[in-house]
Amino acid sequence: MKMRRLGKTGFEVSEIGLGCWQLGGDFGPVEDEAANAILDAANSAGINFWDTADVYGGGLSERRIGAHTKGAGVKVATKLGRSAALFPNKYSKDRVRESLIGSAQRLGVASLDLAQLHCVPTEVLRDGAIFGWMDELKAEGLVRHWGASVETIEEGLICLEQPGCATLQIIFNLFRQDAAEKLLPLAAERDVGIIVRLPLASGLLSGKYDKTSTFDTSDHRNYNRDGQAFSVGETFSGIKFERGVELVQELKGLAPEGVPMSQFALRWILDHPQVSTIIAGVSKPEQIADNVAATERKSLFPALMTQLGEWYQKEVKPEIRGGV
Repeated sequence: MKMRRLGKTGFEVSEIGLGCWQLGGDFGPVEDEAANAILDAANSAGINFWDTADVYGGGLSERRIGAHTKGAGVKVATKLGRSAALFPNKYSKDRVRESLIGSAQRLGVASLDLAQLHCVPTEVLRDGAIFGWMDELKAEGLVRHWGASVETIEEGLICLEQPGCATLQIIFNLFRQDAAEKLLPLAAERDVGIIVRLPLASGLLSGKYDKTSTFDTSDHRNYNRDGQAFSVGETFSGIKFERGVELVQELKGLAPEGVPMSQFALRWILDHPQVSTIIAGVSKPEQIADNVAATERKSLFPALMTQLGEWYQKEVKPEIRGGV
């Protein structure tokens, strides 16, 4: 497994990480046996960066990770800020501390490797008090490092102004390319590690769905298609599902011969050197090997990267809902 440095944390993390949203059952039911098999496969593949959150399955994802025997050097990142105790306007230092203590207890650690603000409202970020609280909680030893998971470029730029921000988690994929222009270079300049989430746009960029595909009622790809539960940008990267299927068909015509669609999409992300790791969620252990294989693919030719950028601006960006 190839490693990259996660910004000022100094952590050496696997290029492919593991997104653990699905371990909370938010992509459909996942039994304990299946969850453990996914974590076992991640260990075996050398994936040493696992990302979760306190609200994934009401803490279920964190508990499953905490109970699992992790491989040497595994770093677990969690997130806070979307629970009913905080969101949308009940943020305070004491409540943030309580949230982090709860995550540490579920994960079975005394100090969290990385705690990320979890898509907190833009106005909370603009106010800035929450950043000071995170600095203080780091000084107390509750967290080793802190970062933020954001929904828009504007929010990311606000976070990059904070000296204590060590990482930034963003939506970045072939359907959401805007971060490459300004945000990624600025993050590199300030030594902030970039964690990419939704690399396959909720599975769309795997190329395995058609317009008739359906999802479990407990899956956010069912109940949040139009932003009914949270930001529409978090589901299919804000693209309407049926239109997304059409766009993927166009992308298949651009992919290098013999490269599966999912690996093409992941390779595109990895070809941005500012990216530290991609947290790819999987529903089956065997999908991990497919994700890891993308790290061994050759970099895409510069002409193709340019073509994909032009295609995004013309065909995709006008379709995005929820902001970029």
